[in-house]
Amino acid sequence: MTSASMPCFDLSMTSIRRRLWQVLPWLACLLLAGPVLAHKGSDAYLQLKLEGAASTLRADLALRDLDAVLDIDADANGQLTWGEVRAAYPAIERYLAARVLVDGCQWQSVTTALERRADGVYAALTWSGSCAADAAVPTIRYSALREIDPTHRAIAKIEHPGSEAVVQVLDPTKVSPPAAKVAASAPSDASGASANAAGGLSASGTASDPAAGSTAAAQSEPHAAAGFVREGMRHILGGYDHVLFLLALLLPAVMRRTKTGWQPVDRISQALLPVAMIVTAFTIAHSVTLTLAGLKLLSLSSSFIEPAIAVTIVLAALDNLRPIFRERRAVVTFLFGLIHGFGFAGVLGELDLPTAQFAWALFQFNLGIELGQLFIVAIAVSALFAFRRQRWYADAVIRGGSVVAIVIGVLWFIDRTANLAILPF
Repeated sequence: MTSASMPCFDLSMTSIRRRLWQVLPWLACLLLAGPVLAHKGSDAYLQLKLEGAASTLRADLALRDLDAVLDIDADANGQLTWGEVRAAYPAIERYLAARVLVDGCQWQSVTTALERRADGVYAALTWSGSCAADAAVPTIRYSALREIDPTHRAIAKIEHPGSEAVVQVLDPTKVSPPAAKVAASAPSDASGASANAAGGLSASGTASDPAAGSTAAAQSEPHAAAGFVREGMRHILGGYDHVLFLLALLLPAVMRRTKTGWQPVDRISQALLPVAMIVTAFTIAHSVTLTLAGLKLLSLSSSFIEPAIAVTIVLAALDNLRPIFRERRAVVTFLFGLIHGFGFAGVLGELDLPTAQFAWALFQFNLGIELGQLFIVAIAVSALFAFRRQRWYADAVIRGGSVVAIVIGVLWFIDRTANLAILPF
């Protein structure tokens, strides 16, 4: 049998390579679809007011996070109703009573409410009671969501009479305190009885061990700055939509677009100029809106910001396939960066800090974002520069990578506008 009689089996390297590049973008989509998350990190907000016998502790956690550990969505339809939240409040109270503990405080009562924030609806629980009259800032032991999300953090604001408010970043994964001390400081539940760590619920809804369920998470003031720097890094590194946007902009950075197609640059210095323009424009833009939103001078709903961020990803990737921005890429990056800045703004805007403290916290948080961004850029540009001369670079990396970004961006846009769970969030 001659080769002419087998026309369906073209096993030449050219044919294999061509089919591989056709399949690669869709394969990458399947691989990326699993771990992709929304940019907004999981944060809780604590407000502790120390006023002796009239002290209060308020804890705000997103209903979407509480649903992950307590299964609030009873009918599993992806929508939380007021009836489901109301029925779940006793479990929410028990869960938080074992995981938000303050040394030297005894709580006698708790009130519940719902708080709508920029990124969704939060359960807000406020305990009232007495705290020891001590000039020192008490230790807060916070361990919520450590069962399912090691990146979760709580931002705590502690107000003490006659002193400036103290802000702490609390990490639920720190070392556990002695069980006896945990039980002594636990808040009460709605019935007024003492709710100690033994009353806590695990992710499965069963009683949890007190030593394993409560962790020491207090940060002293010298560590507060590092906490906000780390928080900023966490928000950019965990914000997959921001990372994807940056990567879409960086894919062609080590190449030149010519009339005959993409050509590799000769020296890395030739790639650094467009990269510097992109990073600078993005940094300035998101810093502007982060500041304005944090100061509550300008606010946009997450229902607009989230889909808009997805659109910026699609447009940046389309520009790699067919130039739509031409030489105005840095200007467009700046405009898109203004939108992304709102995506970072939720953390500091919720704290209601005095101006001086807000400015310092904002600087630390923004520094963390920039350090994380520079880490991404350094890794990406180094890898891209190393492979720029490969014959497959333009097809596989620029075109293939851009197609992947477009597909994911479109899925994100649909998910964020139609409330469809196409990708897990």
